[in-house]
Amino acid sequence: MQAGGVSPMGMPPGPPQMVPMTKVELSLSASDLKNKDVMSKSDPVCIVYMKETGQDRWTELGRTESIKDTLNPQWVRKIELDYRFEERQMMRFAVYDWDTKGSKPSDQDALGTVECSLGEIMGRQGSQLSLALKKGGMMIIQGDELSASKEIVSMSFVGADLDKKDTFGKSDPFLIFYRCNDNSSYLPVHKTEYIKKTLDPVWKPIVVPARVLCAGDHNRSIKIECHDRDSDGSHDLIGECYTNLQRLLEGPGNSNTYPLINPKKKAKKSSYKDSGKLILKLASCHIEPSFLDYIRGGTQIHFTVAVDFTASNGDPRTPGSLHFLQPGVDNQYALAIKAVGEIIQDYDTDKMFPALGFGGKVPPNWEVSHEFFLNLSPDNPYCHGVAGILDAYYRSLQSVGLYGPTNFAPVINHVANIARRYTDGSNYFVLLIITDGIITDMDKTRQALVQASNLPMSVIIVGVGNEDFAAMEQLDGDEKRLSYNGMYADRDIVQFVELRNFLSGNHAVARASLAQAVLKEIPSQLTTYMRRIHSVK
Repeated sequence: MQAGGVSPMGMPPGPPQMVPMTKVELSLSASDLKNKDVMSKSDPVCIVYMKETGQDRWTELGRTESIKDTLNPQWVRKIELDYRFEERQMMRFAVYDWDTKGSKPSDQDALGTVECSLGEIMGRQGSQLSLALKKGGMMIIQGDELSASKEIVSMSFVGADLDKKDTFGKSDPFLIFYRCNDNSSYLPVHKTEYIKKTLDPVWKPIVVPARVLCAGDHNRSIKIECHDRDSDGSHDLIGECYTNLQRLLEGPGNSNTYPLINPKKKAKKSSYKDSGKLILKLASCHIEPSFLDYIRGGTQIHFTVAVDFTASNGDPRTPGSLHFLQPGVDNQYALAIKAVGEIIQDYDTDKMFPALGFGGKVPPNWEVSHEFFLNLSPDNPYCHGVAGILDAYYRSLQSVGLYGPTNFAPVINHVANIARRYTDGSNYFVLLIITDGIITDMDKTRQALVQASNLPMSVIIVGVGNEDFAAMEQLDGDEKRLSYNGMYADRDIVQFVELRNFLSGNHAVARASLAQAVLKEIPSQLTTYMRRIHSVK
């Protein structure tokens, strides 16, 4: 289906068009938070909720990354939302000391909450609002209208002769880019991966929208900080420099070779020159179509689901099993299938979806398979719509024996082999893996994902149950680039979420929140793939 709805020429008479909405971006920071850790400082995370007009329930919009060991966090991850002038959109900002990886907010130490309306933020001079948190400290919320610019900036940087910050080894440097706002404050907008043990790092190419980097203004100041990463979060500043997009687009040369200045060192030593150099190797700017541009142009999104049939799920006949079927109530697997499938199916013309199972003993030979068709057909994996997937899943529970181990590589390779046939941008494949367990073929899974990273596909992993899913985080390349045997992923194609973070008494609300979390990276992953194939051409 070519998304975008009915042609304007064929639209029947109807109600007036909706009032236009403005996309805004919230940047969050806090100061003087209460310390909850005895031997170190807190590891704060902020979760943002919204209550729409006429609703009583708070809905999670998103959450920041965790920052280790700080009481004054400045989070890089932004919260995007629609701003409607005509409505009072109530917001809640809840800050937690996130010590237990991957668990519910209720399991963490609360550091404070604050509520306000989105209008209060956007209506304040400079669109910055500071509010006192109930348990101490301040919450600082910066609102920015997102530029409609479709400019994409591509940059490559290397470092040279950086200061050695580690006593027993070289530095592990990474970069943070800051955008100057109208009130002259700087907000972090992009962070690179860190490079281990080097004073001459070569970072992977940086691709960032101009609206993020400089609000679309080529003359707006950009600050770049170079830090030495420490595992406990106490990163050391190596040095900083300032530039703007207009200067960067002049390309490599003396004007884009930057001395990295450490303000503390400069203040102490009159002979101080710099703490190394930051050197631009490449910079370009181009107009890039958006996700919707590609969809309207005919790109089809294909959805495949893979369901975990390992024994750790529990006997499906017993209420304690994650596969237990109770009339009128979705189990966690069904909830995940509905949440993702009901969104994705709108972008597929025929709504025929392949569905797989793994880790089960399959009839008639009762051999363990890590790549069987959920409908148990010998040669046709397709199910009609989300209802067809659920029907195949329910019926397979009556026939497939739960066993193990938990291997992901076969189903990833299954979809990758299909995606490999369609690399022209006309088709994009999304694999949803629903699992309760810890991966037993981690090396092969890493290899499969690295090899699939240059294909038109994304992998969503939803963890169900109460396992410790900490190992899954290494597959999501947000913090560290995924690699296998020295080969690095071409791009990040994995999104992992834990279903228990989205469970509530209202399944419709839980399903909507889960869908938002698991699908939010698909548009950027698709456009990143399109950018890659067009640059190759």
